[in-house]
Amino acid sequence: MAIFSEEFNNLNDLFIHEIETLYDAEKRLTDSLPKMAEAAHDSQLKSGFQTHLGQTEEHVRRLENIFAQLGYEPKRETSEAMKGIISEGEDVASAKGNDAVRDAALITAGQKAEHYEIASYGSARTHARHLGFNDIAQTLQKTLDEEGDTDKKLTDLAERGINISAPQGEPTHA
Repeated sequence: MAIFSEEFNNLNDLFIHEIETLYDAEKRLTDSLPKMAEAAHDSQLKSGFQTHLGQTEEHVRRLENIFAQLGYEPKRETSEAMKGIISEGEDVASAKGNDAVRDAALITAGQKAEHYEIASYGSARTHARHLGFNDIAQTLQKTLDEEGDTDKKLTDLAERGINISAPQGEPTHA
């Protein structure tokens, strides 16, 4: 993992690394979300992924603005975590079987990405505040709020419809 080959001499080094990793994660999501939307059977889930794609493109622009405010060119530091989450999501998207169950799995994949982003944006926001980058912290908080809202919408879709319509099956024992 790249984080262990980095040299962090101060909080600013870590903060820049976080922004670069978030930039990579968001760019990866802009490639993955259309695939998830296409794979979704439920119209609300499909629409939700499409809506979140627009938000994710805005998150990329915000990160590019943050780089500019800091005097850096936008740079991607590979987010190994998001690579893995997206790989799992692509496996789910191409899976066979019951549409409602696959939609439930797509929600799980989406929430894994959201939770990673929530943790990452929360940490970056806190570090920005500590470094005195108050405008940047506000921008990061706005994105953090949007990621939280998306997570709640996915939960609502699961609990109020998709999980209910998915066949329950019998527990299996290995």
